Amino acid sequence: MQKEIKSNSDVMSVDVVIVGAGFAGLSAAERLDSMGVSVLVLEGRDRVGGRSYSGEVAGVKVDFGATWVSPRHTAILDLAKRLGCSTTGQFHEGLNLLWMAGRRHTWTGTIPAVDSMDLEDLGRVQVALDELLAPIDIDAAWKSPNAEKLDSISFGEWLDQQQAAASTRAVMTMVSKVQWGCNPGEVSLLHVLRYIQAVGGLDHMLAVEGGSNQDRITETTQEIANRLAAKLGDRVVLDSRVRQISQDDDGVTVHTDSAVISAKYVISTATPEHRSYIEFLPALPEKTEGLTRTWPMGKLSKAFVAYDKPFWRAEGLSGEALMDTGTAFITFDVSPDDGPGVLMVFCAPRVYDGFDLETRRSRVVQQLVDLYGAQASTPIDYVDHCWGTEPFAPGGPHPAAGPYAVTSYGSALTEPHGRVHWAGTETAGEWAGTMNGAVLTGLRTAEEVAQRLGVEGASE
Repeated sequence: MQKEIKSNSDVMSVDVVIVGAGFAGLSAAERLDSMGVSVLVLEGRDRVGGRSYSGEVAGVKVDFGATWVSPRHTAILDLAKRLGCSTTGQFHEGLNLLWMAGRRHTWTGTIPAVDSMDLEDLGRVQVALDELLAPIDIDAAWKSPNAEKLDSISFGEWLDQQQAAASTRAVMTMVSKVQWGCNPGEVSLLHVLRYIQAVGGLDHMLAVEGGSNQDRITETTQEIANRLAAKLGDRVVLDSRVRQISQDDDGVTVHTDSAVISAKYVISTATPEHRSYIEFLPALPEKTEGLTRTWPMGKLSKAFVAYDKPFWRAEGLSGEALMDTGTAFITFDVSPDDGPGVLMVFCAPRVYDGFDLETRRSRVVQQLVDLYGAQASTPIDYVDHCWGTEPFAPGGPHPAAGPYAVTSYGSALTEPHGRVHWAGTETAGEWAGTMNGAVLTGLRTAEEVAQRLGVEGASE
């Protein structure tokens, strides 16, 4: 997988350079390679997968990053199957837990509520949200009816306008933290609507059975990327951060710390914010520069806590829980069929990332004790990953675009910069923000570039 490129005096030449070895970049590379187009994938990290990254706790492989697939995610599922990866259903049998206002409650279904009044208010707000979703153009949200008005306020301000009850506000805050890596007051209402509509609605976004959280990749999601990269072989180069991309009428020149590559086109899969990590000559258009400034990546952290067995199941609990205060705010049971019990825990980085490992562990375990009782106090293993502290391309699952950012700069998501085309899940319409969306954008940009290259059979 690692091609040796030793010095700036070594000038390689390929048809297309692809920046980033996540699902978008690897999918684009495979498609172009199948058309006879020569490609080189440059990855700044020492691994492939992007925001899909595997770890291990108590001998069990776990997903530090992207985790779930829906039955409707056919692009990533087809890719996984082709590469010999399988799926495991997300365990969700039994009662879910809710920790709200200092008290523990049980609930069932997709969205929690403490009592009938809470459920009524949550339903009212969801109906109002659904009414706003219907006309959203997921391919060009900035062209949607009332786009400027929807983009002028934050999701939090909209909840204020709806006079959402404290319980409803708490639930929507949890949704915002896990989806956009920020609080509702930090993200544009239009941005929220685009993402919810793109993944099939709020119920599909949050549901296990039949929804976005139905299945996990048994081998972990990064293993799909590992196997795809292995197929591409030395067309994938790790530890190769792109510093500069210059272009003229004849082609593109890509500079890394150790090499210069000549190409006809570039596909960049960097997130909107991380496009600014690269120097472009000529410079990016003003709108694209604005996109890099106003679409910052959210922040999210994950912990995995292992026990001798999934003891909560014997108590009729699903292992799924939501919490409105503290370090942890969501848990899921990701235990293997035979082996230890493992809880996946989403953590709020502002009260988590800055502490040492032992403090982080102690905080998470204490909240699990509150939820699951004294047995949770004696885990056999613990591991975590703080995405916001990564040295290269840090950030959470999705951009946290604030008010005015979508209507002002959203159109730059996919507008090519000369010979540079953009891919990555943020540039997707349908399934934006998912692994499925990432694969689809890789295939889309591969077809776009193949057409510009005049490759026979490329989509018009």
